[in-house]
Amino acid sequence: MPVLVVRGTPRSLNLRNKEQPMNALPAEKSEMTDEDKTLAAVTDVEAGIRDFVRKDVAYLRRTPAAPGTETPADPTADAAVSSVNTLIHRVAGASVSEIETLIAELEGLRTLMHNEGQRIQRELAGYAQLGQTAMKSTRMIADNLAQWKRSAPEPRQD
Repeated sequence: MPVLVVRGTPRSLNLRNKEQPMNALPAEKSEMTDEDKTLAAVTDVEAGIRDFVRKDVAYLRRTPAAPGTETPADPTADAAVSSVNTLIHRVAGASVSEIETLIAELEGLRTLMHNEGQRIQRELAGYAQLGQTAMKSTRMIADNLAQWKRSAPEPRQD
């Protein structure tokens, strides 16, 4: 027989005889889906982290001692801070080393690009000088040819 849940209360739905009163039946225990299990696990982890942080920083909320009096160092607080620092270093260590490697590679590429830019500028300057030299040489040759042409005797017409 199908079960209908109305306002949080399971009720029997009798489709054969509408005159019979509805009987309250216990709700069938539905199985948790994988999504519900995952959500529950995430919620538990978040709650654990919140509790850990609250306990870890609770000593910071205490009122400081009067000026001139020294408070003894709390070894549990130091241990907690140390464990949090260790955890952060472990979690972030791989990322930080990867970022440092990328920075080193980028700096190497920057140096390479700078050196290549300087080399190209030198080569362009060399080509520009070579082009100017070729123009001067061509002008000199053209001038000499024009001079020879003027100074050459007229061919005889017989």
